[in-house]
Amino acid sequence: MATIDFPAEIKALRATLESIEAVSDPTVLQAKIDDLTQQATAPDLWDDPEKAQQVTSALSIAQNELQRVERLGRRIDDVETLVELGQEMEDEDSLTEAEGEIAAVRKDLDILEVRTLLSGEYDARDAVVTIRAGAGGVDAADFAEMLMRMYLRWAERHGYPTKVMDTSYAEEAGLKSATFEVNAPYAFGNLSVEAGTHRLVRISPFDNQGRRQTSFAAVEVVPLIEQTDSVEIPESELKIDVFRSSGPGGQSVNTTDSAVRMTHLPTGTVVSMQNEKSQIQNRAAALRVMQSRLLLIRQQEEAAKKKELAGDIKASWGDQMRSYVLQPYQMVKDLRTEHESGNTQAVFDGAIDDFIEAGIRWRRSGGADAA
Repeated sequence: MATIDFPAEIKALRATLESIEAVSDPTVLQAKIDDLTQQATAPDLWDDPEKAQQVTSALSIAQNELQRVERLGRRIDDVETLVELGQEMEDEDSLTEAEGEIAAVRKDLDILEVRTLLSGEYDARDAVVTIRAGAGGVDAADFAEMLMRMYLRWAERHGYPTKVMDTSYAEEAGLKSATFEVNAPYAFGNLSVEAGTHRLVRISPFDNQGRRQTSFAAVEVVPLIEQTDSVEIPESELKIDVFRSSGPGGQSVNTTDSAVRMTHLPTGTVVSMQNEKSQIQNRAAALRVMQSRLLLIRQQEEAAKKKELAGDIKASWGDQMRSYVLQPYQMVKDLRTEHESGNTQAVFDGAIDDFIEAGIRWRRSGGADAA
């Protein structure tokens, strides 16, 4: 039997939708769609394939955003009608169905509401994620590979394309480091809250005495650079080394000196690329990631300067932002938001949306400044 206060629940759903519409503004979205549609139908659009791809991609994103908001509005209308009919006919099955639909709409609204919180300059961009093994020896290298799989599985769950750009394998197991792209709207905004030091506690599968081991891995997330960003790097500031790609399997990339290591001398930032087939392709990919990292460094320096001018001298967050404990109990806990999950296997299989949502809300509420 349905037991909820239907009028109050529906009123709350409409209020949340209205707050979302106030941010996303369907009227502005529609105007943007009309403009992009006009550009997409221009007969000379594909004379410039790169621009054509940008236009069609932007059009698809805007259309999906508007449709998502409009669809939720219709679902609220439909559930209100279902409640009215169920109460009029005293049909408990209809009211139970309405209760389930209200819960489903609330969940979808929560997801969309989080999207409206992503208003940073680069939040809508694709993301470049780099994972590095930290303290903990072979366990840390194994943990780095576990984290990479977790993020790739998260992207797969959402249908987001990914591209592994560089992998450096550890000698015994796991990864020294890995870099990959996630190509999806707001990939950077979502994944940026995953940046930081992650800690794993477990019985080490590499310790023949079965002792508990604590290991660490660092996650870096930067927005993918676009040509319009104009991050110019003088050639004199770059040191470029070429070497033979490494990795299991004896791929064709291993037969020539096609891998590239690029160092930005003023900052010491290093980018390695080896997954493309030619040195030219690896160099272009390395430059793009280098520009992305320098863009983020510039953004962080500007933010630090603003905090300094404002007199904010609070310390930054400590060495770890999330713990994955597999022994003596099972728990993944974010130390910033206090969000936790006892289903560690699901988390490592990519079920991290709740952690990302909690991180976005925490950051928007000022948690990142207070940490």
